[in-house]
Amino acid sequence: MADAGAAPPLPTQKTRGWEFTDLSELDLDAYAAATDGDPDARARADGVLNPPEGSDHLVVQVDGATLEGASVDVDGDGRPHEPLVASLDSSLERFPHLREMLGSLAPADDPVVARNDSAWRGGALVYVPRGKRLEAPALIAAVQDAEATALSFRTLIVLEEGAEAEVWEQYLSGSDDATVLNTVVELRVGQNAKLRYVCGQELNERSWIFGSQRAEVARDGALDWVALGFGSAKGKVRMETLLAGPGADAKVTGAYAPHARQHVDFDTTQEHGAPNTTSDLAFRGILADRSSAVWRGMIKVDPGAQQTDAFQVCRNLLLSKKAHADAIPGLEILANDVRCTHAAAVAQIDKEQLFYLRSRGLDQASSTRLVIEGFMAELVERFEEGPMREALGTALERRLHTLLD
Repeated sequence: MADAGAAPPLPTQKTRGWEFTDLSELDLDAYAAATDGDPDARARADGVLNPPEGSDHLVVQVDGATLEGASVDVDGDGRPHEPLVASLDSSLERFPHLREMLGSLAPADDPVVARNDSAWRGGALVYVPRGKRLEAPALIAAVQDAEATALSFRTLIVLEEGAEAEVWEQYLSGSDDATVLNTVVELRVGQNAKLRYVCGQELNERSWIFGSQRAEVARDGALDWVALGFGSAKGKVRMETLLAGPGADAKVTGAYAPHARQHVDFDTTQEHGAPNTTSDLAFRGILADRSSAVWRGMIKVDPGAQQTDAFQVCRNLLLSKKAHADAIPGLEILANDVRCTHAAAVAQIDKEQLFYLRSRGLDQASSTRLVIEGFMAELVERFEEGPMREALGTALERRLHTLLD
């Protein structure tokens, strides 16, 4: 567990990067640090994802208590010799050399990260040594349950050279009480390693969420990253990918679907730090009622990162005239032999599409559902047939049911 220290002030809307998310209503002093949790809370929590069955690689934390994954059952000399999925706290005690990796990717000057640094407990580690493969997906769940508590959760995923793993992480609520979740995720994908990382949150709609998630992909490594943001009342999640070695590749797929007065804020960065790297980012948002969303994306091409191929797109569909979305793509290119493209759109449901479907005998509700399903289908089709595609499709269908019913 981290040592407590003086907490820096929260950002304001005058802070760069926080212009769209107002934190003036958040009084962190009113939220005590999460401590021991109710073991029954995990069963009460409604998961946003249905992960594959049969995995025994589990880390489950409720409030401040690790309920599964507390023991470290692999040998090693400084670092594990076999794949390890366990509590981060316990893993660092057993393998202290892993501490040099913790915090090496997260931005130390971020006030939200600084608060996490001083307060996290428990957490989760996924470590796959060189040339090893995690045979079944690792499953991580952080559940908030106790009223008026703040949980700082930390995840470190390390794949050494040639390693492979799939990790499913969820942030959930076991009650309807107001809480604050501050999560920091660090993904290290080694040379020629392959990681699929799926992260979904469905906190209750009285909660706040802050996320700082950063990945680094080495030479010829591959990252397939999926993010689903359906819950919470308000918050901000940063997702940053650094393609650090030649041949590195990242595919990032995201979906959000707020309703009522929910506000979601995603800030993504695709940084190309080496030549011959590729990135492909696609986000979709569906907004109902008086909800609001902002996506701000940046493609950065560092000096010398020639033959970069980068793409980003964010499209939003508004189901209400009172819903609001901002989609702000950006480019920062410091090399001259690159291909970088971006697109963004915010629109209401096409009345002509609805008219066409109505003219074929469908009612208004069925027509609307078909249009929305078609809008989201492009995300699902980014994945080949299998558990990931099925889980993403099921999660979107469940959320659509919430928005329309």
